[in-house]
Amino acid sequence: MGLAGVTADSIIARTIRQKGNGSMILLHDAGGDTREETVKALPAIIQYFKKNGYEFTTIADILDKKKIELMPVAKDEQSFWGKYYDIVVVGFFLGNRFFFYVFLTAIFLAIGRIILIGILATRQFADNKKIKNTARKLPPVSIVVPAYNEEVTAIKTIESLLKTEYPVFNIIFVDDGSKDNTYKAVSEAYAQHPQVKVLTKPNGGKASALNFGISHAVNEYVVCIDADTQLKTDAIYHLMTYFTDEQIGAVAGTVKVGNETNIVTKWQSIEYITAQNMDRRAFDIINSITVVPGAIGAFRKAAIFRAGGFTYDTLAEDCDLTMRILKEGYVIKNCAEAIAYTEAPETLSALLKQRFRWSFGVIQSFWKNRDALFNKKYSYFGMVGMPNILIFQIILPLFSPLADLIMILGLFGSHPEKMLIFYVAFLLIDFIVGAIAFRMEKEPYGKLVYLIPQRFIWRQLMYYILFKSIRKALKGELTTWGVLKRTGNVKVSKNTVVGNSNEPPE
Repeated sequence: MGLAGVTADSIIARTIRQKGNGSMILLHDAGGDTREETVKALPAIIQYFKKNGYEFTTIADILDKKKIELMPVAKDEQSFWGKYYDIVVVGFFLGNRFFFYVFLTAIFLAIGRIILIGILATRQFADNKKIKNTARKLPPVSIVVPAYNEEVTAIKTIESLLKTEYPVFNIIFVDDGSKDNTYKAVSEAYAQHPQVKVLTKPNGGKASALNFGISHAVNEYVVCIDADTQLKTDAIYHLMTYFTDEQIGAVAGTVKVGNETNIVTKWQSIEYITAQNMDRRAFDIINSITVVPGAIGAFRKAAIFRAGGFTYDTLAEDCDLTMRILKEGYVIKNCAEAIAYTEAPETLSALLKQRFRWSFGVIQSFWKNRDALFNKKYSYFGMVGMPNILIFQIILPLFSPLADLIMILGLFGSHPEKMLIFYVAFLLIDFIVGAIAFRMEKEPYGKLVYLIPQRFIWRQLMYYILFKSIRKALKGELTTWGVLKRTGNVKVSKNTVVGNSNEPPE
C-alpha cells in the first residue's frame, strides 16, 4: 500500500485481514504524515484483538529479559554534539526565522519607500505650475565652472554656456592647478572674452575651486556646474525663476546622461531618471533635498556664506553644503525644467571610482551633520531626509546582499512561492514607478527594457561600493576628488521638454 490514502481506518482493516497469518503483527510506516495515522490506529487494534481472545506481551517477556537490560539508563557522559544538540537545532531554527524576517523587512521597506517616492513625486509634478516672473526683472547671474584636468571638455562647456538665453550673466572658469593643458587651452580661447573670466590657482580640491570662483563673483546669485557638463540654453532662466523670495536658498537642476554610448552609460541614465531626479522631485515637497547636484545648481550667495561655504572635509561638497543650507532654515527647490547633460563614466572601472567618491562623500556628509538626525528643529529634513540617508543609503544596503541570498535559498525551500510573491511584487512596483519617472522626464519608454537587468547587476555593484566606503570611513582614511578620463561625447538633446514650463523671453 502506498503513502497516498493511508489512514488509521485503512491500517486497522489491513491488520485485521492479516490476523490469521501468524501470531506476530508488524506495523510500520514510511515516515511523514503516515506515522501519525499508525499511532491513531493502535488503540483500536489492541481492543479488537483482546476481544477475540488474543493476549499481548512484551519483547522483554519473550526473550526472558528484564526491561533494564533491554533499555539501559543513558550514561551522563555525552558527546560534544549530544551536549549542544538542542542549542544547534534551536539556533538553526531561530537563525532561519531571523534571516527570513530580514528579507521581509528589506522588501517591505524598499516597497514602502518606492511607493512613497512615487506618490510625492507625482504630487510635485502635478503641483509644479511654473511661476511667471513678469512682475520683476531677473537678476544677473555668475556661472562658476571649477575644473581639474578637463582639457577635453572645458572648451565645449564654455561654448555651450555662451549660448545661454538669459538677460545678464558672466562665466567664471577656475582651473584648480590642472596638470594638463586645461588652463592654457581655455585662456587662449576666452581670456579676452567680455563674458568670461579665466582664473587659475594651486590645486586644492573642488571645494577650494568653487569657493575661489564664488569669491570673484560680483552678482548676488551663482550657478555652479561641472566642467564636463553642458546646459540647455534655457536652463539658467528656469533655475532663476524659482528664486521668488528670500527664503529660497538654492535650486537643484535636472541632470541627464549626455553620452549614452554603451550599456554602462545607459544604466547610469536609467539611474538618473528613476532614482536621483525622482528623489529630488519627491523631497522637494517636504523641503528635504539633500543634494543640489554639482552638475547644475543655483545658489543665493548669501545662503552659501551663511552656511560656511563649500568645505574641504568631505568628498561630497555639494551634499554637505546642501545640508548646511537646510539647517540654516532656507528652502531648497527642485527645477525639473533646468536640464544639464553630463558625461557619465563609460567604463566599469571609471564608474566604480566615481561612485565610491559619491558614496564615501555622502557618508562623510551624513556624519558631519548627524546632529540633524531625528531633530525636530530641522523639520522634515531632520525627521525624514536624514533618516532616509541612514536607512536607505547606509543600513539597508548592508543587509540587501543577505536578503538577495535568502531569496535565492528560499526558492529551494518548502514554500518558494512565498519568496517569489514578495520579490515579484517589489520588482513590479519598482517597474511601475520607473515608468512614471520616464513619463515625467519625457524619456522614451524603450529604455525601460534595460531596467530589470540594471536593477539586478547595478545593486551588486553598489553593494561593493558601499562596503568599500564604510570600510574606508571606519579606518578614517581620506582621498582626493580625483579626475575621470573624459571623452567629450556629451550631446545636448534639443527635443527634451520636462514638466510645465514657459518659454524664456527672447
